[in-house]
Amino acid sequence: MNVKLVTATLIIMINVQSICIGQSPQFGMFEGHGDVGQPALPGSSSYNKLTQEYTLQGAGVNMWGSTDQFHFLWKKIKGDFIISATIRFVGNGRHDHRKIGIMAREKLTPDSRYADACVHGDELSSLQFRTSDGAQTEQVAVSSYHPTDIELQRTGNTFTFSAAVFGENYKSVTKDLSLPDEIFAGLFICSHDETIVENAVFSNVRVIIPAPATFVPYRDYIGSHLEIMDVFSGRRKILHTAPNSLQAPNWTNDGKHLIYNSEGLLYTYQLSDGKISQLNTGFAKQNNNDHVLSFDGKRIAISNHVGEKRVSTLFVLPITGSDKPIQITSVDSGHSYLHGWSPDGRKLIFTGHRNNRYDIYTIDIATKKEIALTNTPSLDDGPEYTPDGRYIYFNSVRTGTMKIWRMKPDGSQQEQVTFDEYNDWFPHISPDNKWIVYLSFPKDINPSDHPFYKKVYIKLMPSAGGVPRTIGYVYGGQGSINVPSWSPDSRWVGFVSNSGQ
Repeated sequence: MNVKLVTATLIIMINVQSICIGQSPQFGMFEGHGDVGQPALPGSSSYNKLTQEYTLQGAGVNMWGSTDQFHFLWKKIKGDFIISATIRFVGNGRHDHRKIGIMAREKLTPDSRYADACVHGDELSSLQFRTSDGAQTEQVAVSSYHPTDIELQRTGNTFTFSAAVFGENYKSVTKDLSLPDEIFAGLFICSHDETIVENAVFSNVRVIIPAPATFVPYRDYIGSHLEIMDVFSGRRKILHTAPNSLQAPNWTNDGKHLIYNSEGLLYTYQLSDGKISQLNTGFAKQNNNDHVLSFDGKRIAISNHVGEKRVSTLFVLPITGSDKPIQITSVDSGHSYLHGWSPDGRKLIFTGHRNNRYDIYTIDIATKKEIALTNTPSLDDGPEYTPDGRYIYFNSVRTGTMKIWRMKPDGSQQEQVTFDEYNDWFPHISPDNKWIVYLSFPKDINPSDHPFYKKVYIKLMPSAGGVPRTIGYVYGGQGSINVPSWSPDSRWVGFVSNSGQ
């Protein structure tokens, strides 16, 4: 395949996507904008629907003391929220304390109560806050210097500012602050000099209403964003937004489509025009999010729930769809959760519930013979062959924390690959065999679980070994990136993020 041609095609396709549902052409996902505190020079806000970036211009003497001057792009939000963004000043600036960030504010008056995630032109980043109207501003500094990625989260009356330089994990500070249930929340800029107007660009902006505390997994769902991300820059783009659950996109070998799961069915998203079509899977209409394309791109394997006991069972069909998928695993054997193909297309690899535990198996498509590759009392999951067939990567909780492992195709030489305190799931190897992306869940979850609706990281590491880098700061989890989702040029990945709005 001509990688340069595919790369050029992908860039063209990505640039013609329509604006996602719920965004206005003028303000994107926000409702209004304006200057607060009457700066001497007016500010402005604009939204580029092609790049999904916001550009803010603003002046203002300061945001400190008992009164503020700045430009604010906002929307009204009730209750808990998470707002995140990738940020950058435009130009060198004139004042070290020029400010940009994310704010939650009671009123649009200059002395209002507020909390913000504030990044200065110098090395200071802090959670600034005013406890009552007209009170003096206070702050809690966060130990992230010149962060590129920031987040402001509200949980009740607790506000958390998280910040990171791209490639790093968040560092966070918190403050309890009493604000009304409904507030103005959004992006801001202040020049710290009433004689000049500063500029800043906010990309990867996400306004997230998290799942409620009453959420019941696999019964209740919140909305979904189908996204793609450049793994080397972290640049993200929302392609499609839906109010229900979308899960686990694959990228087709021709670079033209994403295939994803929703409510038991599979759909194709056409990158050139955003057209969505149901993929014909015949009688298999209870598919879970384990669906994988063969290495040659001609076939797709699925995991479909069969019978009253809803046993996850593997089937194979052409990539174009079929009325009669071919059954591969036996219902009587137990649950089989698909995760990959062998490079020669002769075997499927899956997580099988056999002997009252979950291990990794291969099955020969022609003979239906299963072979167990792992044999441990703890959970092994997420197996995937490398494109050259030399290794199988998987995740295992055998050391107490879910980590990435690898082994030879016959199950020998099992060795741990990741080592930090996070719970790592679903390693996916790039088509050029150089990179691995995987999902990291927080350390406070059950390591044998991969739950919905958590703040998670998408991480990238060289397949030859090395230190993982955080490339995606995502609200999601189960269904976000369960299956191989690399673009054919090994530059982009598809995934799903979530929001309750």
